[in-house]
Parts: sequence; structure tokens; C-alpha cells
Amino acid sequence: MPSTGLCNCWGGRVLPLLLAYICYLLLGATIFQLLEKQAEAQSRDQFQIEKLRFLENYTCLDQQALEQFVQVIMEAWVKGVNPKGNSTNPSNWDFGSSFFFAGTVVTTIGYGNLAPSTEAGQVFCVFYALVGIPLNVIFLNHLGTGLRTQMAILERWEDQPRRSQLLHLLTLALFLTLGTLVILIFPPMVFSHVEGWSFGEGFYFAFITLSTIGFGDYVVGTDPSKHYISVYRSLAAIWILLGLAWLALILSLGPLLLHRCSQLWLLSRGLSLKEGGSSGTDGPPRPQKIPISA
Repeated sequence: MPSTGLCNCWGGRVLPLLLAYICYLLLGATIFQLLEKQAEAQSRDQFQIEKLRFLENYTCLDQQALEQFVQVIMEAWVKGVNPKGNSTNPSNWDFGSSFFFAGTVVTTIGYGNLAPSTEAGQVFCVFYALVGIPLNVIFLNHLGTGLRTQMAILERWEDQPRRSQLLHLLTLALFLTLGTLVILIFPPMVFSHVEGWSFGEGFYFAFITLSTIGFGDYVVGTDPSKHYISVYRSLAAIWILLGLAWLALILSLGPLLLHRCSQLWLLSRGLSLKEGGSSGTDGPPRPQKIPISA
């Protein structure tokens, strides 16, 4: 009966996966709390101490006036205005910054450090995202498919001699390694140099960005004390699009590369790749073809 099949599916697959998912969330919540709660309390206490010192140095101010000023700073920050510097700071809505913001909308990164403040801008952002997000998904899918098509030679893996298999495997590994360096290693180095971050902070920003988590604690091109080139944030937006496509390719070709490596190693040892391998074949068995595209 359909109800019996549904119960079996729920109990056999969905329920264990749901329990594992919840346990993973609970584990993450516990570890994040242990790592961050004490640091947050220290920062909060330090901020209160600094406010008291400020009032002691400027006796003409009272607590209420200071709190109002802090509120003004918070409202400016929410609207994307950096309280550091003065009114000559670069605009958050010049073309380069606007292009960067548009990229964060369609890729669903949403750093949270900048958002439309006008009603017209908010309405336009809604409709822009409704069209842009599906368009971005289609673009990334087609780009990933095009890159995978270039690797179609792996489909004829079993028809190639051993030396050609090894050569193609090394070529694929070199391609993935160079791409990873260009997308995930060199950009954090550039961001670290331009923004004054450590490499760890730059790599953290790159991962949080390309995974579309987008906390907003690190964002390029937002320091008012630095003079960025006009296309800096536009280039960062292009890097985000290429990086997302590269990650999609890695997720599809990475397991294939590992599988081919294991096949080549087993073939070199003369072992059978079939489960419970039979001994009635002449020579090493031909590995099963596994398509690289869905």
C-alpha cells in the first residue's frame, strides 16, 4: 500500500537523515557557544568601560546624550554608512560598489553590511532578485556543464591504454590544482594585501563568500582609510561568479578523480573492482563506466 511504502521510506531513510541533521546542528550550536560566548562578553564589558571613560573625560556629556549618539552611529552603520572618517568617504553606491552589491543579491550571499534604504530601492531589489537568482542558477549550471563537457574524454576511460589513463588522470589533477590556486588561494593573498588582513582572514572571507554564507564581518572595499582602484569591487564580483562555477565543477569532478585514482591503483595491483570479484576473467577486469555528467 502507498501508506506502507511512505512509512518505510520515512523510517528507513528520512528519519535517520533528519536525526543526523538535527544532531549536527546541535553539535555546531554547542561548539560555537563554547568558542564565542566568552569573547562576546569580554567585548561587551570592554565597550561599557570605554563609554564610562569617555564620560569621565568629557564631563559636559551625560549618559543619555552618549546613548543617543551611539544610536545615531548604529543607524548609520545599518544604512551602510561607515562611521569612521568623514563625509568625503567613497560612496557605497558608486557603480563599482553597486555592481558588487548586485552580484551579492543574485548569488544570495547577502553580506548584510549594505542594503537599499529607500522604498523604491527595496521594491526594485525584490523584483531584481526574483529574476536574477534563477538566472544565476541557470548560468552556473550551464558553465559547469560546459566545463564538464571538456572532460568527456574520461567517458572513454576503459577504452584507453594504461599509459593514457595515467596521463589523463594527471592532466585532470593538474587542471583542478591550478584552478584551485587561481580561485581559492591567489585571491585571498590579494585581498590580504589590499585590505591589510592576514592570509587566514583572507581565506576565511573567500570561503564564507563562495559558500554563499556571507556573514558580513569581512567585506572587501569598505575601509574608508584605504584608496581602492575604481574597478576593485567589480573585479571581486566577477571573481565570486567564477568561484561559484569552479566550486560546482569541483564538487562534480572531485569524486570522479578520486574514483579514477582508486581504479588505476587497483588495476596496477591486478585486483578485481567488482564486489566479490570473480576469477574467471582473462586479465584485469574492465572498470565500470561512470558518467561525469548528470
